[in-house]
Amino acid sequence: MKKASSPHARYRLLTLQAGLLVWAAIVVGRLFWLQVMDHAWLERRARQQQQHSVAVTPQRGTIYDCNLTPLAMSLPVVSLYANPHQVTHPANEAEALAPILGLNRGELARSLSADRGFVWVARQIPANQARAVAALHLPGIFSQPTTRRFYPKGELAASVLGFVGLDGHGLDGLERQYDAQLSGRSGRAVLEVDAHGRAYSQIERPPVEGENLVLTIDQNIQYIAQQELDRTVRRTHARDGVAIVENPRNGEILALADSPSFNPDDFEHTPASRLGDAAVESPYEPGSVFKLVTLSAALQQGLITPDELINCQMGSIVVGGRLIHDHAPFGIITVTDILKHSSDVGAIKIGLKLGDREFYHYIRAYGFGRRTGIGLPGESAGIVWPLRDWLPMSIGAVSMGQEIAVTPIQVIAMASSLANGGVYHAPRIVLDKFRGARPAQPPAFTPAPGRRIVSAFVANEMKQMMAQVVLAGTGRWAQLDGYTAGGKTGTAQMVDPGKHAYSKRNYVASFVGFAPLNDPAIVCLVVIAAPRGGHEGGQVAGPVFKAIAERVLPYLGVPHDVPLQVHPAPIRIAAADAVEESQPIGPPPTPAPPLAAAPEPTGSEVVVATGPPAGIALPDFRGQSVRAVTALCQRLGLALALQGNGVAQAQSPAAGTRLRRGATVVVRFAP
Repeated sequence: MKKASSPHARYRLLTLQAGLLVWAAIVVGRLFWLQVMDHAWLERRARQQQQHSVAVTPQRGTIYDCNLTPLAMSLPVVSLYANPHQVTHPANEAEALAPILGLNRGELARSLSADRGFVWVARQIPANQARAVAALHLPGIFSQPTTRRFYPKGELAASVLGFVGLDGHGLDGLERQYDAQLSGRSGRAVLEVDAHGRAYSQIERPPVEGENLVLTIDQNIQYIAQQELDRTVRRTHARDGVAIVENPRNGEILALADSPSFNPDDFEHTPASRLGDAAVESPYEPGSVFKLVTLSAALQQGLITPDELINCQMGSIVVGGRLIHDHAPFGIITVTDILKHSSDVGAIKIGLKLGDREFYHYIRAYGFGRRTGIGLPGESAGIVWPLRDWLPMSIGAVSMGQEIAVTPIQVIAMASSLANGGVYHAPRIVLDKFRGARPAQPPAFTPAPGRRIVSAFVANEMKQMMAQVVLAGTGRWAQLDGYTAGGKTGTAQMVDPGKHAYSKRNYVASFVGFAPLNDPAIVCLVVIAAPRGGHEGGQVAGPVFKAIAERVLPYLGVPHDVPLQVHPAPIRIAAADAVEESQPIGPPPTPAPPLAAAPEPTGSEVVVATGPPAGIALPDFRGQSVRAVTALCQRLGLALALQGNGVAQAQSPAAGTRLRRGATVVVRFAP
């Protein structure tokens, strides 16, 4: 017979059972809480510790000049980031990283101690720094390949190109205007950490590279314009300056230079005053350059002829109750002389013949008062008051280039219209776009149909009068050696900030011109703001036009249309960093400069070797054909600047001079 269980044993069994049930309830409850109630929070926490999704930067598009030379490109670099949850000793790691990366040790330690799964340590660092960090094998520190924008030509065309920020987005210039096209589309990568703390990644979405831009700018012409502009701005101690070179046949901008320029690779340390692009952003009163609009409109309306006599009243006139004085007491002179000598009274009398309504029509037809659409950010429309707001004196003021504000890009578009036979082409700076590999040949440009402003006959009359400005008028300093040219000077008083009155000290000196006269290949505008010493447009800006045109036209292969003046004195050869050639502001020079040197956009202009005899002995080219000289220079590794056609008559340097490979030889040909 079985013995009955004692009450004590039964109590212990029940207690055990109850304890197991409570324990099971706690476990189940905890599991329920973790799996159901805290599921989302725990999942996020796990992802923060083990996984991070980062954007994969696409390859930003390259910006090329018209010959497919890179002006802005992206190079591979490395960015460092950290997962603070995996950093074991933040202070120690900060102490090791700070000297390599040039960072503040305390700030870095605080970042590595943050309660986050991702922090940037350093962005876009060079390869040597990345290798030094990798050699430390620090836990929680990872690298991410990326790209950094690089401008191989330094300050060249900086105001046009703009610059890019750390986030890879354009902040100014074409980089900003075409940021969406250049940036492409970012990809996505998932970075995960395994059980041993080793990081690996997989691409979730591949990036799409950006489009490339091809500009109308030629880096060689840009270099010439920038160099000559910088020389004058420094010499005259001017506030700033602009130089633009345009192809009048289709509106292509071949060069657009601002001075002083800046380095887009180091834009963070550039004063704000040097950023931006004055050629499109900064309106100014054009002064006498605007007389081109006044006279061409009156010619088109049949109100005047170039030989018509106008009484300039010995230099004074009253318009709308305001007495206006000329810069000289002109009497009865022709319309051509009004432009040649830049008579304000003569221009006002022609403007009065034209009348407000017709004058306003031509001002707008030439594109003033509206943006040109060149494709650069921040473009200003200038200031053209509506006709209803004109005062009785406005017709006189506008006729001579006051009471109106224009941008340099508008002025060169107007002058190009006259050079192009009266047809306006909107200025253009982006030639083409493409994605992928660089094409073998530069893209061809087909301009849109132009808009006729004045007849070809009127445009030719204006060109002939503008030639007189250069030959015997206010633009005598702009006479070219070997080429005919036409142009117009401008001297305008600047407005003193805060005083709402014209300055007695600060002027805008400008010159716009084209060459050759009968078939213009280039139009060039030079604007110098607040020069010291001389301030007249012909004296200050005219020599810059001359210097640019005499280098650009041979580079473009434009044949001379007048004989070159050859001098027995040797050609002065100077390095790019040597003391600048003095061009005093005073009486106009005789049009007899030395042979123009060919452009050398990257490096020195020195062509004669120094020290003991070495290099290539220059042959005597005289009497040889263009083809023979070209072939011989190619075989010797010399750059050739051709002037004229026929057989070689003169050369510089002289025969027998020893040159380095790549040096430039100037050879003049004649029938």
